[in-house]
Amino acid sequence: MLLNLVKIIAISGLATGLLTACSNEQTPTDTSAAPSVSGSVTDSGQASTDEAVTVAFRTFLKENYAVDMARFPYTASYRGIKTNHDQWNSVTEEFQDETRAINEARLQQLAQFDRESLSSSDRLSYDLYQAELQRLIASDEFRHHKFVAHQFRGPHTQVASNLINVHGIADVADAEAYIGRLDNVGTWFEGVIEQLAIRTEKGLLLADWQYPQMIEASRNIIMGVPFDAEGEDSTLWQDFQAKVAALEIEDATRERLLADARTALVEVVEPAYERLIAALSAQAEQAPDADGVWKFTDGDKFYAERLRWFTTTDLTADEVHNIGLQEVDRIHDAMRTIMEEVGFDGSLAEFFEFMRNDPQFYYPNTDEGRAAYLAEANAAIDSMRARLGEQFGVLPEAEMIVKRVEAFREKSAGKAFYQGPPADASRPGIYYANLYDMNSMPRYQLEALAYHEGVPGHHMQVAIAVELEAIPEFQRHTTFTAYSEGWALYTEEVAADMGFYEDPYSDFGRLAMELWRACRLVVDTGLHSKRWTREEAIAYLIENTPNSAADSTKAIERYIAMPGQATAYLIGKLKIMELRERAQTALGEQFDIRAFHDEILGYGRVPLSLLEANIDRLIAETLAANA
Repeated sequence: MLLNLVKIIAISGLATGLLTACSNEQTPTDTSAAPSVSGSVTDSGQASTDEAVTVAFRTFLKENYAVDMARFPYTASYRGIKTNHDQWNSVTEEFQDETRAINEARLQQLAQFDRESLSSSDRLSYDLYQAELQRLIASDEFRHHKFVAHQFRGPHTQVASNLINVHGIADVADAEAYIGRLDNVGTWFEGVIEQLAIRTEKGLLLADWQYPQMIEASRNIIMGVPFDAEGEDSTLWQDFQAKVAALEIEDATRERLLADARTALVEVVEPAYERLIAALSAQAEQAPDADGVWKFTDGDKFYAERLRWFTTTDLTADEVHNIGLQEVDRIHDAMRTIMEEVGFDGSLAEFFEFMRNDPQFYYPNTDEGRAAYLAEANAAIDSMRARLGEQFGVLPEAEMIVKRVEAFREKSAGKAFYQGPPADASRPGIYYANLYDMNSMPRYQLEALAYHEGVPGHHMQVAIAVELEAIPEFQRHTTFTAYSEGWALYTEEVAADMGFYEDPYSDFGRLAMELWRACRLVVDTGLHSKRWTREEAIAYLIENTPNSAADSTKAIERYIAMPGQATAYLIGKLKIMELRERAQTALGEQFDIRAFHDEILGYGRVPLSLLEANIDRLIAETLAANA
């Protein structure tokens, strides 16, 4: 295993001997302290640190991160690093075996550092890196249970979405790398097809109804010029032409780039997609009609691992299910209060029907209606931006824009999602709104959705994390879903604390969004642990939420495709609310909401247990400072 790690480091051009590579001349940026409200750093409670251990530990993390960026080139591009900029992240079995060996070797090497010789901030980095390695290794036990592609996400849509939204072209080298990525689609898809074959052999297949959506999305990529002799330009061809047209280069160079891209699209991308479509079609013929992962061998163990991965807790499926039921009841009661406020005469179910169907709550399903939605979402975010200083001491530098989900993927994509900026802020954060069907985007949920995906939700959390200079690079990019989605859901309530949602229907929308997340706990565990059918889960959402049948159907299809992921949101929010109440109770008049929020955001994404430890330390330090 260690030999594999050394081999990769050597290939990447990095130093080997990670524990001894640094000398006294290599002094990294000081990360020995925790951020305060003003963004400065302190390090109380640490008697002494060992400089040699500190330097070696930070070098270990830095070199490992460089290795990862060389091995995962698309991830590097997403983060603004152009290492192997013409390649994709491999999914081959050989690559995944090597990745596991590297992670096991790193875990052994990490144990050789004296944790107690590190500063409090470095100890947090140590614990975080250890937790990340341990869960990656545990997750790999179920490598083939995880879908290599599903209708919401996978290589079949990532070719276009990644090139269009992440691979910018600022010069000829970027354009050539773009063409290189087109030329490498075939190699990437060979690995995808290999993974599909392994899952076919093991009987670890998607439900039968999921395949047509993936095949249709794949077909969408290879429609239009140059794949077709006439008609509109394909999505990729349109994107490449527009980006190259913006370059100030000689005509001959531009023509060469366009010719090379066209050749790659026709001779590599199209055949690769045809092979992938054939593999998906063949697998679809064997797909079962059962939806949950309980259908798999060791499905219960796999789902338990997914719950641990996404919630960063040891909650069982039954415990998550029961929390969901309790929260649904609580939110229903809060909604009845709003029913009384607006003078609605009827039951909660009748109120849901009214909110679903009354035209006043929806923009027209036209281009004008979509433009109006985007304008109102921007206005909500601008209003929030103007008041962020009330709640936060540290604000992100990166800009954020609101964008409609592209046509090629809007039919299968989720309702809304966020794409973060790189550390250099060269690309803005993007809140994507799926406006394919305006009847699934009610106006009364617009505010809460904008705060969740934009500010102070995902954009605050992600942009601040990647801009933190006082933590190791890997720590800016960790992916602990309960923290990130819990934070975004929590900020919907922060907006209420700040006096937003002045319209009671908009406040109902906030509760509807929270109710949606509570119902997720019920239906996700219902599908994957209690053997609910797709239809039973859809019926539960329609009965217990104001969302449309179409919205409920797409949601359940998402939870089937991504088992466990949907449970992270409310579990994370409940923990943050618990920690805020704890801090308010312990600190009384000394409690500062800006300090609390800066502490939450000051270390990147962390497991809920480490988040709790950070807040407990904030409480102790505040009490000591004011004793």
